[in-house]
Amino acid sequence: MHDIGKAIDHEIQGSHTEIGKMILEKFNISPDIIKAVVAHHEEYPHESIESVIVQVADAISGARPGARKDTLEAYLKRLEELEKIANSFEGVEKTFAIQAGREIRVFVQPEKLDDLAARKLARQIADRIQEELKYPGEIKVNVIRETRMIEYAR
Repeated sequence: MHDIGKAIDHEIQGSHTEIGKMILEKFNISPDIIKAVVAHHEEYPHESIESVIVQVADAISGARPGARKDTLEAYLKRLEELEKIANSFEGVEKTFAIQAGREIRVFVQPEKLDDLAARKLARQIADRIQEELKYPGEIKVNVIRETRMIEYAR
């Protein structure tokens, strides 16, 4: 709710904080909530612990990969780097960086890697990502080893 002013057409004058304040006042939202919303970018002084919590939560949320408007090129490069690391290992069939780079799904060839080797591979990929890339938060490495047995009854 603290960024509700961003959802309004840019024809209205003022910062998203000011616009958000106008919207919240129009709908008779509690003054305590309004004070917390308007202080989250320090345009107004903090008058409560809630306003500080909103500001901290906004900063934490904004630090997530993909949360801010990265350039498309930087975003794609980050995903490609993740996939490149995972694809460099023996037995990897295909990879998909998902969740704005917060997870990488690694499909392996089941005939080349048993369950124990797939578990070790997940750790090796995670270690390599940790060594070679800079990123906020954590990246989940999900190794998938799938075997299908199909028979037909006639």
